[in-house]
Amino acid sequence: MVPDSPSGPIRVLIAKPGLDGHDRGAKVVARALRDAGMEVIYAGLRQTPEEIVESAVEEDVDLIGLSILSGAHMALIPRVLALLKRRKARRIRVFAGGIIPDEDAKRLSRLGVRAIFGPGASLDDIVAAARRLARPGRT
Repeated sequence: MVPDSPSGPIRVLIAKPGLDGHDRGAKVVARALRDAGMEVIYAGLRQTPEEIVESAVEEDVDLIGLSILSGAHMALIPRVLALLKRRKARRIRVFAGGIIPDEDAKRLSRLGVRAIFGPGASLDDIVAAARRLARPGRT
């Protein structure tokens, strides 16, 4: 694997919070990030916000990518952000993908979600955003 920067590859946790059982998109994104030289930890389906944040802190990731298709994004994503704050791990940036209406996306952005991708988002755009978010100023 080619390092993403002198400080090593970007580390990303991809997770599916809540009860949504569809993970094909999350797996495709995880593979695209890995193919771009990032270290990807795939947490899998049905993760609680607590499990996601615990894994992110333990794995010392730069980013958390959340995939939500269930409609529970306004409950689950703010909980992840609050737990990161409580764990003093706000340096871990969060991005999300799935079925998220525009008005909810605006609210999530105000809460601290750094990028939100809807259905059909380009993998190149997701990879570029992950690089930008993980290493601001070094793209």
